[in-house]
Amino acid sequence: MTKEPFDIETLKLISNKLDYIYSIAKSNYTDNPELMDTIENLAKAANMFAIIKIQELNGHVETSHPQGFILLKLANSYSRMKDYEKKKENDFPAWEL
Repeated sequence: MTKEPFDIETLKLISNKLDYIYSIAKSNYTDNPELMDTIENLAKAANMFAIIKIQELNGHVETSHPQGFILLKLANSYSRMKDYEKKKENDFPAWEL
């Protein structure tokens, strides 16, 4: 039998910290909307992984469609990062010889 690499109490701690990260990003959204939105979505995606793992360890998965939720949150963060990358490329000065 393989030893489980996670325990419920640690996963609950991880989930609480991710909730905290999410709430700080949410409450400071106006400081830097793109960054805070990215942080919010990544924290929510990571928290869903933790929640599902807790449910698996308890022997009953209650959350429906966690994969779709995670993909949605990651898609938003991925889009934000792609936009950021494009902006940085456009901000770079043209080379002149």
